[in-house]
Amino acid sequence: MSKSFWKDIEKHVMTGISYMIPVVIAGAVLMAISRIGASAFGIQDIWDTKWATDSNVIIQFLHTDDGWGGLALGLMFPIISGFIAYSIADKGGIAPGMVAGVLVANMNAGFLGALASGFIAGYASKFMFDHIHLPEAMSSVVPVFLVPVLGSLVTLILIQYVIGTPFAALNEGLASWLKSMTGINKVLLAAIVGGMVGFDLGGPVNKAAVTTAMALLTSGVYDPNTAAQVAIIIPPIGLGLATMINKKKFTPELNEAGKASFVMGLIGVSEGAIPFAIESPLKIIPINVIGSALGSAIAVGLGAVNKAPISGFYGWFAVNNWPVYLLGIFVGSAFITVATLLVRKTITVDETQNETTIDETKDNDFSEEEWES
Repeated sequence: MSKSFWKDIEKHVMTGISYMIPVVIAGAVLMAISRIGASAFGIQDIWDTKWATDSNVIIQFLHTDDGWGGLALGLMFPIISGFIAYSIADKGGIAPGMVAGVLVANMNAGFLGALASGFIAGYASKFMFDHIHLPEAMSSVVPVFLVPVLGSLVTLILIQYVIGTPFAALNEGLASWLKSMTGINKVLLAAIVGGMVGFDLGGPVNKAAVTTAMALLTSGVYDPNTAAQVAIIIPPIGLGLATMINKKKFTPELNEAGKASFVMGLIGVSEGAIPFAIESPLKIIPINVIGSALGSAIAVGLGAVNKAPISGFYGWFAVNNWPVYLLGIFVGSAFITVATLLVRKTITVDETQNETTIDETKDNDFSEEEWES
C-alpha cells in the first residue's frame, strides 16, 4: 500500500485520540476527586459497589463506577470511533461512528474494536456521500438522513455479525494474558510501555502506548496504565530539576523552559520536556526512554496499581500502594536529572558581547517542525 494511505490512517487515528483525551481527563479527575474525597470519610476502598448507593451524596455522585467519573470514561469508545469517522467522512460520519462505538463497548470488543468501528463507519459514510446523488432540491436529505441512517445500519450489522465477536475474543484473550503476567514479564511489560511513553513526549509512539493502556482499563488490566501514567511525568520533572540544580549547563532559554517543564510534569503534561529533546535529541531521547522505563518498572514491579488514567500530582495519593508509585517517579526522574547533567557541559556566557558559547558538540539533528511531525 502507498505511503499516503498509511499517513491517512495515522491522521484518522490521531484525530480520534485527540478528541477522546479531554473526555478521559475529565473522567480521570472526577475519579481522583472521588477517591481522595472518600478518604476524608474513612473509606479506603471506593471500588466496592456498596458506596454507589451509600447515603453520602458526595460519594454516591462521584463514585467511579456509577457516578460522573465513570460516566465520562464510558464515552471513551464512542468518542474515538465517532471522530475517526469524522476525520474520514466529515460531519456525516459522527453519528454512525458514535453509535458503533457504543455497540463495541457493549460487546466488550475493546480499543481495537473501537478503532475498527470508526473506520467502518467513516468509509461507509464516505462511500455514500460519493455515490448517492439526488436532485438539488433534495440534496440536504443526504447528510441529515440517508448517511446517518444507512451508515449506522451498515456499520452496526458489520460489527454485530462480522467483526464484533472476533474482536471481543481478542480483547478478552489479551486481557487474560496481561492479567496473568507476573515477575519479570510484568516488569518487562511496564518498562516497554514506559519507554514508549518517554520516547516522543506526546507524539505518535507516546499516544499509542498511553491510549492503549487507558483502553485496557475497561477490561480490568491496570499495569500498562500504571506504567504509562508514571512515565508521562518523569521526563518533564527530571529535566526541570536538572535546570534547577545546575543552571550553568543550560542556555537561558532552556532554564526558563525547565521551570515550565517541572510544573507541567506535576500536572501530567509530558510535552514540557520537548524543548530539551529538540535541542539535544541524540542525548536526551535515550535518557528519557531509560528513565521512564526504569520508573515504570519499579512502580509496577513493586506493586503500585493506578486504576485511573491520572498522571498529575492530584491523583498520586489515590493510587493503590502510593508510596511505591512515588518511588518509581522519584527514581526515574532522578536518573534523568543526573544523566542529563553528566552528558551536558558547562555553558560560559561572554557578558561583554552578550553572546553564549557552548562547550559541547551540538547534536541538534531535527528542526522543531520535523520533531512535531
